[in-house]
Amino acid sequence: MATLLVESIFYSSLCNAIRRSCPRRPCRTSIAFPSSTSEASQSHRRTLQTTSFPPQNNTPDFAFAFDIDGVLLRQSSPLPRAHKTLSYLQKNNIPFILLTNGGGKHESERVAELSGKLGVELSTDLFVQSHTPFQSLVGGDGEKEGLRDKCVLVMGGEGDRCRGVAERYGFRNIITPADLLTDSPSIWPFAADLLPHYASFAHPLPLPICTTASPSDTSKPTLKIDAIFVYTDPRDWALDTSILLDILLSSQGYIGTLSPQNNNPKLPNRGYQQDNQPKLYYSNPDLWWAAGYHLPRLGQGGFRESFEGVWKAATGGANLEKEILGKPTQGTFEFAEERMVRQRRKIAGGKGGLRNVYMIGDNPESDIRGANEYKSPFGSRWYSVLVRSGVFNGGEPAHTPKVVVDDVWDAVRWGLEREGWAN
Repeated sequence: MATLLVESIFYSSLCNAIRRSCPRRPCRTSIAFPSSTSEASQSHRRTLQTTSFPPQNNTPDFAFAFDIDGVLLRQSSPLPRAHKTLSYLQKNNIPFILLTNGGGKHESERVAELSGKLGVELSTDLFVQSHTPFQSLVGGDGEKEGLRDKCVLVMGGEGDRCRGVAERYGFRNIITPADLLTDSPSIWPFAADLLPHYASFAHPLPLPICTTASPSDTSKPTLKIDAIFVYTDPRDWALDTSILLDILLSSQGYIGTLSPQNNNPKLPNRGYQQDNQPKLYYSNPDLWWAAGYHLPRLGQGGFRESFEGVWKAATGGANLEKEILGKPTQGTFEFAEERMVRQRRKIAGGKGGLRNVYMIGDNPESDIRGANEYKSPFGSRWYSVLVRSGVFNGGEPAHTPKVVVDDVWDAVRWGLEREGWAN
């Protein structure tokens, strides 16, 4: 889908900020990743590339990028040979990063869990989940005002967990759908049975919801939303859809109002989202993900497609303006590669970059498509490796990988053989 490859101003400014903060000399970079034996074929001693490694003169100039669900884990259990794979790379100082469209927990919490499950000590420096780049919006970038003290709506995840993640990122004024429903149960009248659940973790609203048609019709300050973040898969699609629709149809983000510009044929997009409504950010586009069930389950991309259907019905087909992060977008891969380049230089005493990178994933739409279409600003070459241990388990993939293999160890071995590292 074309929307999956939207080039966002957010990403370009994000990556420009990263480059400015990390001076480097030009380098040829290529990151290699492992697969099986042929391109034609289909205790916790933990250390995942931490900064404690002494400089190595023979640090490889290739690296591996791993998806997590369906590659290293299946739901919450480690897949066979995942520990063996990461341990081998660490032992040989081969750079790698975990690059997932998952989320819903703070990076430090997720890394601690993964370290325990995989028997490998991981660092947050080399772990990027779908909403990790949201941190860059807290303070702004010199061109855009930061959102640190603005009122932001955070959607998705279990209970109040994503609010906690946003707070640790530095956002100070956060509300959730649970807050809105608990304050005004009539905002979604079909959730009466769920009110006790939401009330158990809801926070008071900082300001009341506007009850007039326009925010100018009242002399009292009312609740205004300045940005909307979908951090991870929403649990209550009906509630979240209703609230999201209200805000995007509002006047300037004031909940409870309707913009007078809606359906104005003289305005761009017939006036929809032309009245300073808040920007909508999705953290990943995945339609499917590999869970414990034997068939793939709908992910955040399913919610997005569902909401867009409601949006088009409500607006008569107006375009929905939004930003989509996560794989396969250019910005997410660039964000991850910058971290790998930094890490390799730490291991190698500040020298060199990456020549090849191997992206190992189970999802043709996100992992394979992203690696195939990524244009590295560092000069590296990316190779896509598809494993059969997750979403993909056979047939013709929607996007063609360099090689298809059974699992993560076969993937790494394939990359190592290409690089002349196989024993």
